[in-house]
Amino acid sequence: MAFKFPVINSLLHSELRLKIMVALDSLESADFVYLCEITDSTRGNLSVQITTLKEAGYIEVSKTGLGRFSRTVCRITRKGHDALYAYEQGLRKMFEQRVPDKEMGEAERICK
Repeated sequence: MAFKFPVINSLLHSELRLKIMVALDSLESADFVYLCEITDSTRGNLSVQITTLKEAGYIEVSKTGLGRFSRTVCRITRKGHDALYAYEQGLRKMFEQRVPDKEMGEAERICK
């Protein structure tokens, strides 16, 4: 059987989504303003990525207060933690495995 790289989670492969997930995996929770600061993101872009992660079930989002005084807090879910861990392991495996030498000759023939 030919060598194949491990599949990695494309949802987490986005730089901003990955930063959000790593931050939330390190903390009990984080509010929107703090995530905006540490990820160096715009509010609009952060909002879109948080929604994407929430829809995937990777994070929970809660809001308190009203209007201008509302506060958005995010927490990673078990599903999100497991997905992040699997993503990390997939990348590690990819770098550790590399393409076996015996595959190189065949690959060169196919690509030419």
